Amino acid sequence: MAAVLAAAALLLAGCAQSVDPIERLGKKAAERVRPNAPVTVPGQAYRHWGLTAPLARPPLPPARPLAEFSAPPGAPPRLPVVDHVPTHDKVVFLTYDDGAGQDARFADMVRELRLPVSMFLTDRVLGPGYGHFARLRSVGAGIQNQTLEHRALTGLPYAGQRAEICGQQDKLRSRFGIRPHLFRPPYGTYDTTTLRAAADCGIRAVVLWRATTTPSGLTYRQGEHTLRPGDIIHVRGPRLRSRTSRLLRRVEERGLTVGRLEDYL
Repeated sequence: MAAVLAAAALLLAGCAQSVDPIERLGKKAAERVRPNAPVTVPGQAYRHWGLTAPLARPPLPPARPLAEFSAPPGAPPRLPVVDHVPTHDKVVFLTYDDGAGQDARFADMVRELRLPVSMFLTDRVLGPGYGHFARLRSVGAGIQNQTLEHRALTGLPYAGQRAEICGQQDKLRSRFGIRPHLFRPPYGTYDTTTLRAAADCGIRAVVLWRATTTPSGLTYRQGEHTLRPGDIIHVRGPRLRSRTSRLLRRVEERGLTVGRLEDYL
């Protein structure tokens, strides 16, 4: 009996001794593990996204949005159509369409840079992609309207245009609990019927753009070929994050920063 107890004691002692090296090695092994995604150092997210300096904070937004677009006294109300916001603030505005849904990590960029962006969404283009834009909205992106079917509206009867615009208002309300107040017509084309239908659907401004991103930089619809305060920029194309990073560097070089379009319209 004594021999059995002695053997058991030796066995337990051996087991206890075998755990210690594993515990010591386990800590070292854990220290060697690195996540696949790059680690962003707090306060230095701008470096991770290709910027040489953090974005300047935008000034406080105007107390009366749309004040510069008000109709003269006695004139009938009108729906503003804007590609540029008349402001002295040194800000530009970044707008995206449904193509942003093709880049799953774009929401990380928006969150880490605290980047104010506006997304104009089309139901037919999105399909099952609403979840991605729900995440973008949760990190601060504005959600706006670009019709149900992405049809060119010019020449369509009032009923058809109203169905396109109001129908997407209803979709966005059911998905996000909001009714947007900004509208971008597909392809940037519209007529007087579009403005009437948009106003009847609760839209307060039709948003076009003065500058568009390209593989080589920016193109401009009108005016001087350089960024100015108040410009609305249409960011589009593949490699969305790299295009946005390149654009942000140009914005900083011009002494500008990014404002939230919804604060001005």
